[in-house]
Amino acid sequence: MTGQVDTIAAIATPPGRGGIGVVRISGPGAAGIATAIVGAPPAPRTAGLRTFRDSAGNPIDRGIVLFFPGPHSYTGEDVLELQGHGGPAVLDAVLQAALAAGARPARPGEFTERAFLNDRLDLAQAEAVADLIEADTDAAASAALRSLEGAFSARVHALADSLTELRVYVEAAIDFSDEDIDFLSEGGVLERLDGVREALSALRREAGRGAALREGLRVAIAGAPNVGKSSLLNRLAGRDTAIVTAIAGTTRDVLREAISLDGLPLHVADTAGLRETGDPVEVEGVRRARAEITDADRILLVVDDRIGPTAEDRRLLNDLAAERVILIRNKCDLSGASPGRDDSGDLRLSATTGAGFETLVERLKDCAGYRSAEAGGFSARRRHLDALDRAGAALDSGRERLVAEQAGELLAEELRLAQEALGTITGTVSSDDLLGEIFASFCIGK
Repeated sequence: MTGQVDTIAAIATPPGRGGIGVVRISGPGAAGIATAIVGAPPAPRTAGLRTFRDSAGNPIDRGIVLFFPGPHSYTGEDVLELQGHGGPAVLDAVLQAALAAGARPARPGEFTERAFLNDRLDLAQAEAVADLIEADTDAAASAALRSLEGAFSARVHALADSLTELRVYVEAAIDFSDEDIDFLSEGGVLERLDGVREALSALRREAGRGAALREGLRVAIAGAPNVGKSSLLNRLAGRDTAIVTAIAGTTRDVLREAISLDGLPLHVADTAGLRETGDPVEVEGVRRARAEITDADRILLVVDDRIGPTAEDRRLLNDLAAERVILIRNKCDLSGASPGRDDSGDLRLSATTGAGFETLVERLKDCAGYRSAEAGGFSARRRHLDALDRAGAALDSGRERLVAEQAGELLAEELRLAQEALGTITGTVSSDDLLGEIFASFCIGK
């Protein structure tokens, strides 16, 4: 890394009180700061018990000191960790001692940013650090760890290498275009291109599952009053989180619940019943319900199986894209119909008894492309999916030009664009704005 001469420090443990608190320091001044605070750092990668002192030599705390000389550290620089008691006053005093000894406060994500800039992590791995910290389920944490270990990056690099080989061949064929041999036809370019496209499609599907694990599905439960929306939320949550009564209009505001569905995170919003009303509070509830419906990835439109969709339900079905709506015919225990998926694709169940509920669970997992039994996998973000989509579009365009026009120059350019899109995932192609946006979302001290 060039131009990086300062030393940064931050509290690396969460705010509050705990048995242990950590102050992390990274940069060329780390060893000198260790001397100022604890007298001298211990041997590299060896824990030492020391008294921490402020700039006036007054004792602050007594704890463990660890020193990791660069480049064999998290950031690739000299790193010092001071592990003391986890009280806010104590940790702040230790941090102030580090700042007085020459460090400056670290920005959010700056330690991991330095790890990226010093080639200790690529960009996808750096993002996986934040994903691992923020994971809400065991499956999401496992996927983030695999990305941190390089599973996603390895697949991207393998694709980029295949593109490089193909691009070299195509550009060589262009250089020898005056020869009698048609290298673009004879060299199996189309077959090799299709092989890369298939590999990219497979990676895109897996990345989509990884993104679903990281971000989850935003689900809105909608429908007329008294069709069982709150009962369905309680069934999904596995507990009585919403009030259920026979009185229409009980739910007047949006009730949100974070749910793990066999490891898949769901962000569920139970909304007010959709109907015409003169009650100003209920009117506002209906307005908020419509806003949730607009923003949701999937809408569970609940109807009473004894009545079927109302006129308002039909208007909603006409206004929304069909793939966003799952029509749920609730109260099959009262209608006498068999639970499960009917010929039209609607789901018939009972939120009260649980009959047919597993069909809804599987449908939601299908929507996310998620399979809880799948081994492996990795975490991914929306920007990764966008990059893979751009790469796929470039390869599709290049194929069309090759088949229709035998246009090697245009194919070579599309291959270059596909490589560039893949490079934005791992950071081989990146902008300062992108890096700033990514690392600003990290917590301070990581």
